[in-house]
Amino acid sequence: MAKQSPSNQPHDVPEFAPSDPADGRALYDWESKYPCDAKKQIRIEAVVVSSTLFVVPLAMFLIWSGWFAARLGLDSSRAATLNRYCYAWLSGTLGGTLFNLKWLYHVVARGYWHLERRLWRMLTPHISGGHAFAMVVVMSSGLLRIFDAQELARPPVVVAVGFLVGYFSDSAIGKLTEIAQTLFGTHNKPYDHKTSRDGSDSGGSNGSK
Repeated sequence: MAKQSPSNQPHDVPEFAPSDPADGRALYDWESKYPCDAKKQIRIEAVVVSSTLFVVPLAMFLIWSGWFAARLGLDSSRAATLNRYCYAWLSGTLGGTLFNLKWLYHVVARGYWHLERRLWRMLTPHISGGHAFAMVVVMSSGLLRIFDAQELARPPVVVAVGFLVGYFSDSAIGKLTEIAQTLFGTHNKPYDHKTSRDGSDSGGSNGSK
């Protein structure tokens, strides 16, 4: 039988909670179907992405302990401002990393993993961190009133907001798009935030189900 060409392969997006938990395998079919080169690349990618789970909490601890502020010689007011936005960026990165890892093990299990998506998987945590930083700045400025400005001075609130923005980054971008359109108006071809991070049309969600 001739090998099926990539263009004829199904393009269904794998779900986080698939109706078939066995991933189409028979009982006791335990061996990996990936070739050795692919398994090596998957392990490398998993280690690189997972390392963020250790780096982010360490960076948060150093910020909480005042290590960065002391090294920079900041007074309490400037240190508080620095800490707020660092917490926002790091917690957003953490949320994006958890989303990324969840997506990674699902696409591996479902047989959808491929190298072309690696850049997406590597950059997603950092993009999520930037989104969280931007969202906290917008909220602190008063353009988006979800919390009182004084609440955003509390580190737990900033971390919680940053994490949620990082994990649900596409929804956050949709909200920022609405704010931008309100401030600057729309143009002929508005930004389409319906294409989610998993590449599917999910109406603004990030595909996490």
